[in-house]
Amino acid sequence: MKLKGRNKVSPEFSMSSMTDIVFLLLVFFMLTSNAPNALDLLLPKAKGKSTNTQNVSVSIDKNLDFFVDNVKVKEEFLETELKRRLNNVEKPTIILRAEKSVPIDNAVHVMDIANQNNYKVILAVRPK
Repeated sequence: MKLKGRNKVSPEFSMSSMTDIVFLLLVFFMLTSNAPNALDLLLPKAKGKSTNTQNVSVSIDKNLDFFVDNVKVKEEFLETELKRRLNNVEKPTIILRAEKSVPIDNAVHVMDIANQNNYKVILAVRPK
């Protein structure tokens, strides 16, 4: 007596369930990732890359607001804040992130503060 099995297993593998899982994971990580402390600045483009470590970041946005490590600081208190943060740092370095539309005078103001206090300044740019 020959009995045939009713359930046949298909040797084919369906990728549709795998792509659904990958898509759901992608959506999950996009929704759960956040960057609340990041400033959205449109930096100028340049060739080259800096490998120096940063001690303090100074950002200037299009409204000419100054930020020291993403904390808004009035322009007249900028030097005091930089001195406070870079006190007792061996090789103080400032990363200057000035948006493309910021007048050069504002960037030079930060560079002048750094020059007076012997801080190294690195201008942040977008890669070309």
